[in-house]
Amino acid sequence: MGSGAARLPLIEDLENHLGGLKGKKLLVRVDFNSPVNPQTGEIIDYSRIEAHVPTLRELLERGAALVVISHQGKPGSSDFITLEQHASILSKLLGVDVAFVDDVIGPAAREAIKKLEPGSILMLDNTRLLSEEVIEAPPEKHAKTIFVKRLAPLFDGYINDAFAAIHRSQPSIVGFPMLLPSAAGRLVQREMDALSKIFNPSVAPKVFVLGGGKVTDSVKIVEALLERKVADYILTGGLLATLLLHAKGVDIGEKNVEVLKSAGVNELVIEKARRLIEAHKDVIVTPVDFKVEIDGEVETVNVGEPIRGYIRDIGPETVKLYQERMEGAKLIVMRGPMGVMEDERFRAGTEELVEYALKSGAYVIFGGGHLASVARRVIRSEGIPAARYHISSGGGALLLYLSGKPLPGIEALKLSAAKFYGW
Repeated sequence: MGSGAARLPLIEDLENHLGGLKGKKLLVRVDFNSPVNPQTGEIIDYSRIEAHVPTLRELLERGAALVVISHQGKPGSSDFITLEQHASILSKLLGVDVAFVDDVIGPAAREAIKKLEPGSILMLDNTRLLSEEVIEAPPEKHAKTIFVKRLAPLFDGYINDAFAAIHRSQPSIVGFPMLLPSAAGRLVQREMDALSKIFNPSVAPKVFVLGGGKVTDSVKIVEALLERKVADYILTGGLLATLLLHAKGVDIGEKNVEVLKSAGVNELVIEKARRLIEAHKDVIVTPVDFKVEIDGEVETVNVGEPIRGYIRDIGPETVKLYQERMEGAKLIVMRGPMGVMEDERFRAGTEELVEYALKSGAYVIFGGGHLASVARRVIRSEGIPAARYHISSGGGALLLYLSGKPLPGIEALKLSAAKFYGW
């Protein structure tokens, strides 16, 4: 499992090691990677920036001088922009002036870092302006990059609060902890606290609801959950459900077979799905009916009947079946919608399961994306207390964690703790 046995170093550990944070210069890796309007280049949703405010505010209140680094987009894409807007948005959210320098490791950046006063905050430019930042390599190798070697000597400590990027083994994530005493920020701490419940044997029964379009990723998750025997039930929707039924020999219709092929499903994936469902038919639950689109019209079709159109959502009987399986669960993990959420005719399956999960009394973890927006709507309207759910900020990180793989950023923090704190 991804978290490993060693404890995650927290802000308190770094504070103890440094003899307090007042007057200390800290490098804080955040994930401000936000959706951008391709026409105007303007940020259209700043929830990623907002998520880091508690960590940054706490560190400023403790008298530290903060230098914030993040990536934004990929070189060559329309969302690959500088972080000037991000600094301005952060400034409004924090209520303090956030200085920005259009440099990452050059003289201007280093000079601004040296001059930074306690209690103030500086944002450097997009880390992906540096070619080293897009390379995946082990921490020991990244500790020797120009990026890390040039900036690390200017700091007293490093904090990683970028959970959405913690699955990447890149210099700003794994290199700095090798050279600086390090800690997880509050966002990363909160994410790891919530996710630790997934592999905690005392939190049971556990129900996983897996859907969405990334079918090969979902198969890896199913495999890992079954191997580790953590799931009491795995309720399936989206393309995963279509694949499993196809693997069982159910006629899903030629159109839906083509959809699976275009999503990267080949004979090897089908064979793997067949083996999984044959060996674990008591755990893996597939739909009993679907909402199907035929020439623009919507029909409910029972599984086993001929399916002439495109499968778009789970049907009402499947919703009831899945709600029965959720009953009594202590933990429900939901990743990916049950249907095509972009079309309001095919949202009911997802919405009804999300609402049921949140009202069930179980602790519910949501894997971001479409599920997060549905969950937030239900949470607001029903007044669900924060202690009952967690909406994860990291799709790729959550996938890796559920697949039972180590998270490079977490492992780097633990290596740092062993080196600097003697753990």
